[in-house]
Amino acid sequence: MLVASFFANPQETPWPPVLLLVAVNTFFLGLFGQTPGMFLARLRCVSFADNGAIGLGRALIRALLLALFIPAVIMDGDGRGLHDRAAGSIVLRLPRPSAPR
Repeated sequence: MLVASFFANPQETPWPPVLLLVAVNTFFLGLFGQTPGMFLARLRCVSFADNGAIGLGRALIRALLLALFIPAVIMDGDGRGLHDRAAGSIVLRLPRPSAPR
């Protein structure tokens, strides 16, 4: 919202924040497996089948469905929302690094 507010007022034109959400999620998840916020929260989005990268195509599908919000609140037993199921992805919590001895 902060970045989108630099080029559009979200109260007058609501689509720039949504477009930015889709673009950022597609780019970062497709190429790096985590957004900057996910990095700080120690989360990673990987392929459900093999824990590999999901790629730009599946990241775009995931981001478009995430923008609808409804798929994110409907989860299965593995904690995967409909957007994750459609993209074949899962969000994992990364372990904390151990302290040096």
